[in-house]
Amino acid sequence: MSESDHTDITPENVPAPTGEVQQVGVRHGMFGVHGTGDTSGYGGLTRAISYPGEAQRPYGGWYDEVADALEAAVRDGGLEVAAPRVVIHRGEITFHVRREDLPVVAKLLRDDERLRFEFCSGVSGVHYPEDTGRELHAVYHLLSMTHNRRIRLEVTAPDADPHIPSIVAVYPTNDWHERETFDMFGIVFDGHPALTRILMPDDWPGHPQRKDYPLGGIPVEYKGGTVPPPDQRRSYN
Repeated sequence: MSESDHTDITPENVPAPTGEVQQVGVRHGMFGVHGTGDTSGYGGLTRAISYPGEAQRPYGGWYDEVADALEAAVRDGGLEVAAPRVVIHRGEITFHVRREDLPVVAKLLRDDERLRFEFCSGVSGVHYPEDTGRELHAVYHLLSMTHNRRIRLEVTAPDADPHIPSIVAVYPTNDWHERETFDMFGIVFDGHPALTRILMPDDWPGHPQRKDYPLGGIPVEYKGGTVPPPDQRRSYN
């Protein structure tokens, strides 16, 4: 097999090229938690925590067209919207915007003829405890059926103020997605028509997909029987 053939079949999950990411910390163990019942067997694993760096113009292909169209839409509307930070990583583009700008930017992306991202397939929450002041991230996945393009929007909020504006009024499909992200990560989507838990009971303590949430250690009762937490069920000794 030639070297070029080998390059063509490289798996998608190989490390990104040097310089495309910046290291911000180190994660110990599989999940990066401490003092909880991590029974994954990877307690000694050490991994670098890296974030993609900001992209520089020209971005290439249609990425510049989308960025130019968004800037023009903001300028034409006379809107006070900060320029987004653009990240291109593994062939995908993400626009990082201020949380207070999110509703305006989402509406421009949906309605402007040069953009026409008609469909938002949902919002995903992410918890980065090491990203001081920006610990909670909300990532929106947008599709333009008119132009056959996909982009992401990303906004952040600090743990101390976990509020992000709801965009259900712009993309109604986000209704249950925002509820799930609130349930799992504790992000409060201001303006949501009915922001209640959707997976966990209403009185459930905490938000299970945050990295500071205990892995096990919470007794579960079912029909009178008690299931011990994971760290008490087995031993790797």
